[in-house]
Amino acid sequence: MTVFFTRMASDAMGRVAWRPIRLMDLPQTHQLAISREAEASEEKETFESESNADAKPSDEQSEKASSADTPDEQVWRTDPLALLAEAAGYRDHELWWEEQIERRENATDLFAAILEAMRTVREETGESRPRDLLREAYMRKTLREVRKQNYQRIAVVCGAWHAPVLDEAALDGRCEGCRAVDDNARLKGLPKTKTQCTWIPWTHSRLTFHSGYGAGVHSPGWYEHLWCAKDRAATRWLASAARLLREKDLDASSASVIEAVRLADALAALRDLRSPGLHELNEAILTVLCHGDAAPMRLIRNRLEIGDVLGQVPEDVPSVPLARDVAESQKRLRLKLSTEIKSLDLDVRKETDLARSRLVHRLGLLGIQWGQLERSGGRSSTFHEIWRLQWMPEYAVAIIEANVWGNTVEAAATARVVHEAYEFNELPAVTERLDAAILAGLDSAVDPLLARIQTMAAVSADVRHLLDALLPLARVARYGDVRGTNAAHVEPILVGLFERAVVGLAAACSMLDEDAANRMLHSFAAAQEALDVLNRGDLLEQWQSQLRAIAHGAAHGLLRGWCCRLLLEKQAIDQQQLYRWARLALSPANPPDECAAWATGLLRGSGLLLLHQDGVWQVFDRWLSELGEETFVEMLPLLRRAFADFTTSERRQMGEKVKRLDNVAEGRSESNGVGSSTHVSIHDERARRVLPVLAHILGVTPKP
Repeated sequence: MTVFFTRMASDAMGRVAWRPIRLMDLPQTHQLAISREAEASEEKETFESESNADAKPSDEQSEKASSADTPDEQVWRTDPLALLAEAAGYRDHELWWEEQIERRENATDLFAAILEAMRTVREETGESRPRDLLREAYMRKTLREVRKQNYQRIAVVCGAWHAPVLDEAALDGRCEGCRAVDDNARLKGLPKTKTQCTWIPWTHSRLTFHSGYGAGVHSPGWYEHLWCAKDRAATRWLASAARLLREKDLDASSASVIEAVRLADALAALRDLRSPGLHELNEAILTVLCHGDAAPMRLIRNRLEIGDVLGQVPEDVPSVPLARDVAESQKRLRLKLSTEIKSLDLDVRKETDLARSRLVHRLGLLGIQWGQLERSGGRSSTFHEIWRLQWMPEYAVAIIEANVWGNTVEAAATARVVHEAYEFNELPAVTERLDAAILAGLDSAVDPLLARIQTMAAVSADVRHLLDALLPLARVARYGDVRGTNAAHVEPILVGLFERAVVGLAAACSMLDEDAANRMLHSFAAAQEALDVLNRGDLLEQWQSQLRAIAHGAAHGLLRGWCCRLLLEKQAIDQQQLYRWARLALSPANPPDECAAWATGLLRGSGLLLLHQDGVWQVFDRWLSELGEETFVEMLPLLRRAFADFTTSERRQMGEKVKRLDNVAEGRSESNGVGSSTHVSIHDERARRVLPVLAHILGVTPKP
């Protein structure tokens, strides 16, 4: 027999009273075994029905099947709260329970009234589900054993639905079907399975319906508030909501809180309620404090209605193996848990720092985002990491959930990352998992991931997926050895993917609309970054050859402009060649939207690098100066969109650079390959109209 003791309130002398606790629900060793048998039986019936699908049933079988499917024969358990709420005139069952039970100030004989109501409902619609009948039989058996120990007072904590079959009459066998002999016969021969149990801390989120808890509630945080703040509960709730909004830098003044209280009271009066409930308070918060914006209401729902309260489990209770391994690793690596945000600077060349980095990476792969990797300032070394650590209370539950993957952090992370890789259908997602596995030091996951990548690459025909998969592999091939992982066998796979992508690149870039061209451009940028990381001249030569072909071909203007810009940055072309390509792409004979797309592609990328590309600015200066008035007005919105991605400071510097352009010496010099100066026509008649005005302003007499 397992008996647990709980600490009760201390008396005036400071002495602690302990009370024994017995668990009375049907043990999981039986419930899990029953579930497995039910699943096996269902699979067997499904298989037999599929096997006999072509066989014509007899008239007798058809009659039995028809009677079994009749709605009158189906068994449904009625919601007892629904019956009681509807009898009281409530459409909302939860509102009836809240009004009559949770917010009742005088709780005299409350439990007796609930017991009487449940007994009445069960007389009309009794329990018929086999699983719950077994549970109630085991509850009565446990209570009878406790009564034999001569305790004077026994408190039973159970759902209200079960209370009528757990009272004195039921335990004495005076209720139908509740005799001890009936319960023993029902429980005899139950299947068993081997289980290992542990304690987990409870959370408010686990008490909600959304967590899958069948007996859950919608708003556990609200009910806790009613229990702790029975005096002026509505006012205190609105004050808590305003405090939460102010913590998030949202406006919530005291005057707004007062107005929200008045609105909630008015809504309660209109709905004939003695005080505002959660619905009235939410409407008042949405109207007054949130100004009709539903986004802050999600914050109130998560932080107040549900809450983030986390229970505690004593350290000496049994825990899952993964939780013990995490705790031991944190203690060994001197990583203290704290809800405050702390910075952790790591040098992975050091053994301790490498172990810390791997632990945080592995927990991240298990869905426990303890650390957020940040940029290392101006330092670009491959062995330097800066983490922002913040331990959240719900991670304790997440660790217990993750124990299904393995008993240690390394084993669990390996199992999960390999499982996810075989679940993914896109190649870039698998290569990202390989990169993450290398960072986490999961050596045993590398071979399965590489095998999965080879299998997917052999059948993949999507050029974008092939290009997107290059960057994670390039990081592994280039930096894997820095972290103590041999990743030399990754490079052949990367080269194979690159060659397949290059072969189909030209065809993949044809007949693309603007959205598809933008997606392809992101893949181009990722592939270029991968080649920069890998730093192999033969691959760069093949890549730039393809970029030249695309820049000259019939691809979308966005891609052609970007290829020109990249080739200029890599010094694969000079300014004179860029100007020739620009003259063709920005010719007045081309549609304005195609010219704008080419210009947008040419400007795509780093604004700081663009400031140093004088050839680009000269091309644009010459092109704009040659545009006619109508064409310039038509092109202006498109050009503004091309510069929209740059920051304000970058656009300001670009404006200053344009002011300093010397159109005679630079923009129109043949030595720079820009061409000879072009005569700008002047409208003589319009110029003559301006001369008298200028003469009057200057105080001179114009010449005839």
